[in-house]
Amino acid sequence: MTLKIKNTLSKEKEIFEPLEKGKVKFYQCGPTLYWNQHIGNLRSVVIADLINKSLNYLGYEVNFVRNYTDVGHLSGDNEGDADTGEDRMEKAVKRENQDPNKIAQKYQGAYEIDIKKLNTTFPNSAPKATEYIEEQIEMIKTLLAKDFAYVTPLAVYFDTSKAKDYNRLSGQSIENNLCGAGTGEITDENKKHSNDFVLWFFKAGAHSKALQTWTTTAFASPLVEYGEGFPGWHLECSAMGKALLGNTLDLKMGGIEHISIHHTNEIAQSENANDAEYVKYWLHNEHLLVDGKKMSKSEGTSFTLSDIEEKGYSPLDLRYFFLQAHYRSKQNFTWDALEASKNARLKLNKKVSSFSDNGKIDINFKEQFIEKIKDDFSIPEALAIVWEILKSDILDEDKKSTILDFDKILGLKINEFEKEEIEISNELQEILNKRKEARENKNWEESDKLRDEIKELGFNILDKENEQILKNK
Repeated sequence: MTLKIKNTLSKEKEIFEPLEKGKVKFYQCGPTLYWNQHIGNLRSVVIADLINKSLNYLGYEVNFVRNYTDVGHLSGDNEGDADTGEDRMEKAVKRENQDPNKIAQKYQGAYEIDIKKLNTTFPNSAPKATEYIEEQIEMIKTLLAKDFAYVTPLAVYFDTSKAKDYNRLSGQSIENNLCGAGTGEITDENKKHSNDFVLWFFKAGAHSKALQTWTTTAFASPLVEYGEGFPGWHLECSAMGKALLGNTLDLKMGGIEHISIHHTNEIAQSENANDAEYVKYWLHNEHLLVDGKKMSKSEGTSFTLSDIEEKGYSPLDLRYFFLQAHYRSKQNFTWDALEASKNARLKLNKKVSSFSDNGKIDINFKEQFIEKIKDDFSIPEALAIVWEILKSDILDEDKKSTILDFDKILGLKINEFEKEEIEISNELQEILNKRKEARENKNWEESDKLRDEIKELGFNILDKENEQILKNK
């Protein structure tokens, strides 16, 4: 069975054929570094990780890029107008009275701690928007030279009337697309069309006191003497993607909220600047709900990973929870659902860790697992096969080897369960000490007797060289 991916652009499941055989250029829209990421944001990270791991498992060499936005992301995107509102980084500066660079460093660090705890593989490249200003300016210059952009006293705009099939990703009529509609405080009377979107904001108007700006004469015109300002949010990924992966990407992923505005605009500017298809296969993940509703800071439901841990849950319990819904499906978070995920994960780990090593991977189950992965990354169905294996009549050691092989994608660290923290009572420690002494004296009968006592306390023990490894039973 060949890998099939549901392409947002065609609305169909398509056979995946990368630009270069055996290699995949994969880009995910990353976080804006102004706040701690909530678990909805982290779900998208885990989803991308599952796709990345799946591609690697299937034998592809993946060049995975996920960016950091540290300038230019305005708050108006929440209302469907990404060119309005206040820069999110500047909001954080006012909130915390710190320099924008320190804000970005702080929240990048917190984010990377979170995604490491969730056992996600870090991307091959993690560029920041502020590190690619020159590349963004060059793309704007190209669009201006090709007459796809124009300058006003407030900004450089992309002229959407010049873009062919502008709304083909969303399927909306152009009248319904509100991107850059001028509904916020930076309405520009010189904007030619309501749909035109910003490539570069000048340090003027509502942004006359912008904290993060770059000086350039690239956009000088009869209207603007100097081009000091900062890039629009949409431009960043286009420039960084081109710099790191080339004109055309195999896969691009983001949330469904990016379809009608952010990704629509990326297509328009990239394809008209580069004269090449921007992305072959578009993937969009659905939202995470909390108690059936959209997450809300005001209602206290915009949970972070720290909130999860403070309740006594492991980040891997949350990862297991995420495995149970397809990326294109909404998922509803509740504390009861997380508790069930925790219990299921611990049950799985305890069972697998009780099996002997040195088994073989069961080919029949592996074929079933791969079939699910190749069907648009159907992770929940792949996870179900793990439980089928545990119920099957194949050898226990083969069950273990097969499930550990699948965990290369699932990422539950099943083989490290024995390392999870175990509270060792004084009684248990005394038995362990006695057993160690018995083994050193080659008193195997006494060693086996003490092993049974350890089992009665609820633990198994594995002997590796001179080490006693205690495991939950």
